[in-house]
Amino acid sequence: MTPENQINAVVESAIVTRPAGASGIVLVCEHASNHFPETFGGLGLDDTVRGSHAAWDPGALAVAEHLSEMLEAPLVAGGVSRLIYDCNRPPEAASAIPERSEAFDIPGNIGLSAESKQRRARQIYDPFHATVSELLDETHAQVIITVHSFTRVYLGKTRDVEVGVLHDADSRLADAMLEIAGDHTSLLVARNQPYGPGDGVMHTLKRHGVGRGIPHVMLEMRNDLIATPKDQKDIAAMLAGWLKQALASVVPDTSRA
Repeated sequence: MTPENQINAVVESAIVTRPAGASGIVLVCEHASNHFPETFGGLGLDDTVRGSHAAWDPGALAVAEHLSEMLEAPLVAGGVSRLIYDCNRPPEAASAIPERSEAFDIPGNIGLSAESKQRRARQIYDPFHATVSELLDETHAQVIITVHSFTRVYLGKTRDVEVGVLHDADSRLADAMLEIAGDHTSLLVARNQPYGPGDGVMHTLKRHGVGRGIPHVMLEMRNDLIATPKDQKDIAAMLAGWLKQALASVVPDTSRA
């Protein structure tokens, strides 16, 4: 039986940590995993591609887990590689199931039927975002934060930014964080870098943050800065400090986090 014919396969697309966190914050790490369930047969990729940034955001999950502990916040993490389905993209986006990512062709995604694409969305995207919605409702969350990492060199271009603070039309939380960051780090911190709203990376925040009218922000860390457990914890502690100060002014009820 070919992978795309395994219609009833169950895929664990969302993994929840600290579901009872009561800080009023929900964390999301869409690209937490480079897991390829047997159902999808590895998409015809070798281990090098499956371990690369094309398949996931290295280090992001560890930082998100530390933030979950430091902020007493629930965390929803993606359970499969974004090459199977990118949960930060809506089903209608071509990049949700990419035929090419960075410098790599993705053989198992090329020429998929509309039915196969819809099936992946039902297996992965729908339950992932249902989990996010349920946690936001159950915890009466007032803030949503997504956590990502990026490569220093992308398609041959070196990127100097070290931490990105991303937002769309609602910049309340990003504004507050950037003001604080300017006084508390020697790292190069930038607004809407290395990506911005025009790159289609705001889907989760637009769906759950803008849709609910709650403050939100996307955090991007250069992955060479979070390559070790110590680095991951240190960056998380720095970000948690900025967030606590920013949230105290933007959403005072979360200041107890």
